[in-house]
Amino acid sequence: MAFITLTGISKSFAGVRALQNVDMVINKGEIRCLAGENGGGKSTLIKVISGFYTPDEGQIEINGKLYKKLTPQQAIKEGIQIIYQDFSVFPNLTVAENIALNHERLLGKWLVNWKSIRENAQRALDMIGVQMDLDALVGSLSVADKQLVAICRALLQDAKLLVMDEPTTALTRKEVDALFAVTRDLQAKGISILFVSHKLEEVFEIAEELTILRNGAKVIEGPMKEFDRAKFIYHMTGRTIEPTQFESPVTSGEPLMKVENIGITDLFDDISFELYAGEVMAITGLLGSGRSELARALFGLDKLTSGRIFIEGKQITLGNVKDAIESGIAYVPEDRLTEGLFLPHSIDNNVISATIDGVLNKQRMLSAKKTKTLSSSWIEELKIVTPSGNMPAQTLSGGNQQRVVLAKWLSSHPKILILNGPTVGVDIGSKTDIHSYTRELAKKGMGVIIISDDIPEVLENCNRVLLMKKGQIIEKMSCEGLTEEALSRKLTDVVEEVAR
Repeated sequence: MAFITLTGISKSFAGVRALQNVDMVINKGEIRCLAGENGGGKSTLIKVISGFYTPDEGQIEINGKLYKKLTPQQAIKEGIQIIYQDFSVFPNLTVAENIALNHERLLGKWLVNWKSIRENAQRALDMIGVQMDLDALVGSLSVADKQLVAICRALLQDAKLLVMDEPTTALTRKEVDALFAVTRDLQAKGISILFVSHKLEEVFEIAEELTILRNGAKVIEGPMKEFDRAKFIYHMTGRTIEPTQFESPVTSGEPLMKVENIGITDLFDDISFELYAGEVMAITGLLGSGRSELARALFGLDKLTSGRIFIEGKQITLGNVKDAIESGIAYVPEDRLTEGLFLPHSIDNNVISATIDGVLNKQRMLSAKKTKTLSSSWIEELKIVTPSGNMPAQTLSGGNQQRVVLAKWLSSHPKILILNGPTVGVDIGSKTDIHSYTRELAKKGMGVIIISDDIPEVLENCNRVLLMKKGQIIEKMSCEGLTEEALSRKLTDVVEEVAR
């Protein structure tokens, strides 16, 4: 039986059609995936379902009741709960407070009953079979636990449809498995799930039905068993994308970068490796392994307490970011929104932000002409989809934002490019383009380091992989002949060792 039926949903913003005549049915107790590239209309459709947006055309039917103007209050009353990517939790409040306070307010209570809050919070945790310290501050929890808090909060409000927006973006494989177990348990209780994602492997693993949007329109839908990888990708992107393998270069002569026994107290220790021109080398490990801390140190964001670094045989000192840039190192951070971009500023200003000296005039003032020329060249080079370089970076899709960050650092003409989670939150089309461009940079002699726990990303784009655990490199492997299963097993072995 249908829980919610969307018919002919259309929505425009300033004349731009975000949704075009979209139909979709979510049945009771069904796990449906809503897929599409960034900018395809997924977020707009979610906000229509939640009552945040009123469609320009079309209607919404929930449990047989017709709504032409669904409000957020009505959506919640009908049991629709949205868990956004940021989870919308209060980091300064406890687990119990985050789970139960909304429920207390919806009951019309104005005085806090702490016993009731704790009892309701525990009841929600019991629904999904999770043990958690009710008094722990949510700000101190892992990403996975914050997500469980958000799910519990939704269940207390009698959720009948749970919309999960890109729920696995920041989760490890073990945490994804735990989330999927919870999801299937909710389904068994009759709760409908709309799983919004563009991660192919996870979609095939968890979803029963699939709806794909492209450019605001529904292009196909049907049971997951009718789709394979090629068909999924084709309908999502409008093009055929085949997996490719990075061709390993011949690594001989002097390394481009040599790292000897570097460390930062309490973060990582005794790290040594060589990076050759033309290489794409991966550093992988679970969250907390020290991989991101190492990346930051190699860019001068955190100061080393031991060891030495050589670039083309010359020892360098990385006291700060300026030292790293002058040594020919560029760094694309894991979180582009808080670390990589000036979101309210234009694409043009973001592109030149790492190389401002190169666009100054004789009076040492910013040259509008030089800025536009440099930015336009990178917009064309990286195929950044935008009507103008004057547009704020925050208006772009995730994939295009990542291209802007790349443009910013590539304009500094680095010898070494460090990419930390280069395709996190990026759709498959942009992901493929970024990977292809990265390999081209390597072919031109750049040394590339990819920090990632995305196993297909590592194996398809790198010639070597370094595995980290507890701040140390525990194994160095060639990617030639290394399978996804083998690398996944090595990561799993690390998990089991940590647990023991």
